[in-house]
Amino acid sequence: MITESLKSLYTRDLNKLKEEIEAYRNEDSMWKTDKNVANSGGNLCLHLVGNLNTFIGAELGKSGYIRNRELEFSLKNIPRAELIEKVEKTLDVVVSTLDKLSTEDLEKEYPLEALGYKMTTEYFLIHLFGHLSYHLGQINYHRRLLDN
Repeated sequence: MITESLKSLYTRDLNKLKEEIEAYRNEDSMWKTDKNVANSGGNLCLHLVGNLNTFIGAELGKSGYIRNRELEFSLKNIPRAELIEKVEKTLDVVVSTLDKLSTEDLEKEYPLEALGYKMTTEYFLIHLFGHLSYHLGQINYHRRLLDN
């Protein structure tokens, strides 16, 4: 079933997200921006945590998570250890939610039109994985550019 593949991919990339945050030599660099780099690595990490906890945890897993998307981009100087803890908890939520989904659940329409149109839950889970991978690459590039 596709959920096993999704669990494996989300686990791989959320663990890679932890590694990227741990790889910043200077913790302050996680929060740097530049004239051509609008989002810091720390804020992208918060955004990924908020996104996955909202669309997988709250919507599919009924976790009760309440998102404040604006804070994902405005909060600064969250300690590295706290970011890593958030990523670890997000991984737990994602895996435990995917464990509960049946083939029928995946074929159902996702409860929200998060992209502006109707789609299956399976489709949206694949989209969310792509979103995670996209921002993970941005964080890697941010770290290599601005972690002096």
